[in-house]
Amino acid sequence: MTEHPHSSDILAEINSGKLLMVDSRRRNGLILIKRFHADFAGPGAAVGGAFDVDSQQAIPVGDFCLVCPDSPEERQKALGIRRQWVRLTEQLTAKPTALERAHMILIQFEQYLDSETVAQIPDEALALLVGVFPQTLRAARQQNDRRI
Repeated sequence: MTEHPHSSDILAEINSGKLLMVDSRRRNGLILIKRFHADFAGPGAAVGGAFDVDSQQAIPVGDFCLVCPDSPEERQKALGIRRQWVRLTEQLTAKPTALERAHMILIQFEQYLDSETVAQIPDEALALLVGVFPQTLRAARQQNDRRI
C-alpha cells in the first residue's frame, strides 16, 4: 500500500501506548491496517492505547485530526464510539458475497465522506475492512462508476 502523508507519524503516535481519539468535529477517520484485517475509527472514536498496538499502517481519511480525551468520561465515550464503528463494519461483512461487501463499504464511506475522498483510499485498505480481495473492490468501484 502507498504511504500517505504523515501516516508514519500517526502510527508512531498510536503505538506510543497513549489513548487518543479522532476529532469528533471533523469529517474524518483513520483506517488502521492490522496483520490480517483493518479497522476504521471515525469521529470521536478512541485509537491507540492497548487496542491498536498491532497496527502496521495508519491511513488518515478526510480532514484528519487526532486529539487527546480531556476526561475519563470523554475517554469512556470515545471507547464506546470505537465499538460502534466496529459493529458497523461487522454488519457490512455479514453480506454473503464479496462483491456485496465491497459495494457496501463504498456506499457507507461515500455517504459518510464524499466520493472524491473515497476515491483516494487505496483498494487494499477498503478490502481489508470487509474481508475481500483488492480486485473485488476495484470491480465494485468500476460498477459504481458505470452507474453514475
